[in-house]
Amino acid sequence: MSLARQLLVLQVIIVSLLVAGVAVFVYVDVAEHTEDAAREKSVSVASTVADAPSVVEAVASADPSAVLQPMAEEIRSDTGVDFITIMNPAGRRWTHPNPAMIGGQFLGHTEQALAGQVFTETYTGTLGPSVRAVVPVFSADHKVVALVSVGITVEAIAGQMRDRLVPLLIAAGIALAVGCTSTYLVSRRIGRQTHGLAPAELGRRIDYHEAILHAVREGLLLVDKDRRVTLCNDGARELLDLSGGVEGRRVDELGLPEALAASLAGVAHDEIRLTDRRVLVVNSAPVHAGDRAHGSVVTLRDHTDLQALTGELNSVRGFAESLRSQAHEAANRLHTVVSLVELGRTAEAVEFATAELRIAQRLTDRVVGAVAEPVLAALLLGKAAEASERGAALVITEDTEIDETALDGDGARDVVTILGNLIDNALDAALEGGDQPKVFVTARTEGGELVLRIADTGRGLDPDRMHEAFDRGWSTKPGNRGLGLALVGQAVRRNRGTIEVGSDGGAVFTVRLPVRPGVPA
Repeated sequence: MSLARQLLVLQVIIVSLLVAGVAVFVYVDVAEHTEDAAREKSVSVASTVADAPSVVEAVASADPSAVLQPMAEEIRSDTGVDFITIMNPAGRRWTHPNPAMIGGQFLGHTEQALAGQVFTETYTGTLGPSVRAVVPVFSADHKVVALVSVGITVEAIAGQMRDRLVPLLIAAGIALAVGCTSTYLVSRRIGRQTHGLAPAELGRRIDYHEAILHAVREGLLLVDKDRRVTLCNDGARELLDLSGGVEGRRVDELGLPEALAASLAGVAHDEIRLTDRRVLVVNSAPVHAGDRAHGSVVTLRDHTDLQALTGELNSVRGFAESLRSQAHEAANRLHTVVSLVELGRTAEAVEFATAELRIAQRLTDRVVGAVAEPVLAALLLGKAAEASERGAALVITEDTEIDETALDGDGARDVVTILGNLIDNALDAALEGGDQPKVFVTARTEGGELVLRIADTGRGLDPDRMHEAFDRGWSTKPGNRGLGLALVGQAVRRNRGTIEVGSDGGAVFTVRLPVRPGVPA
């Protein structure tokens, strides 16, 4: 059976037992109170009759029955008791509901009453079992001159109980019906929420659910409609660098960047978001049950390595473009040299060839001599060729020098990201700035730090918006841009460095990164 049906059966049994138990308890209580009430009534009526002066006078008369029988029957009718028997101390009846029994011997105990005490008992007499009270009648000199017994039959008491039992059974039936109906409604609700699954199947699904959450490397979060995290798997904790208790906290209380927190709490489709150490692809979709929103499901994928490899690929692509451009230019120069030789102007041909060779070789020698790190050297050569093709000049300053031991693998990759994006932005700014666009690049070690300085001849940055330059999505150009400088800021923070933005005609970016121990400053 499904979990909902098992709960229904269990709750119906519990409610039934509870109602039955309450009914039995009330029945027993009613029975006790009914019998106690009968005893009290018998004692009260008997005491009233025994204390009546007319009874003492009648007892002293020649024919007590003639006076007492009518009086006893009238009192019996008025009070609703089943019998009132007045007898002499020997137990001979003077009154009885059945006149034929007058003069007969009283059936029951009288010893306590003869001793002057009031007592009650249940005894079987001429009318059947009854609850009765026996009370002495005293003369003026306080002698027992007669006895009064008043009783209510057990059958009459049972009738009273039956009268009281009917409402009790009706109330119990109503309580049982209400309880079963409520249980059924609760069971239906549980059935909808558990999709009719049996407990074992539900347990297996929960086990599979937990295993999947811990097995997948992608991050997964469940955020409710109040923007509180209800579930966070191991992958999400690692990607977001979260520690401690996460469930139950609001998204904006996790210490995440504002843009990333907004994506987690809203709707996102393959959005690129940055943390201090990672580039994440965020997807967030709302969860609905009918017309009601329950929150959202958020998935996170690590894009950091891919983004870094993309940067390196761009560097290699730039270097390839540089080689292609140089090959094209070399072909043009070769045609020129051949033409000069054919015209018999060999001296001019030699001068032209060697002059172009010296210019190209000077740039290569300058870069390779100053930057011993091969990836960075390739990046600078590629960017220099790109700048030349776009009509700008990439100037490597004289004080540029980077030892090949200054950076390890991860450090070199981050420097490629920083330099590549800053040079690209500087080239765009310089080309928009007017005539003779130039980009100046300085890279050197200084005071235990690697200093990178990129300046351009563009219009510069608005001083009021410099602090926004490294936010994801910020750009001075139209379109879906604004990732490059954000990646630069992330790489700088990841290496515990600093970045400064200034203006010297154009924009000036100065980055300082700690170098590896043992590298000369």
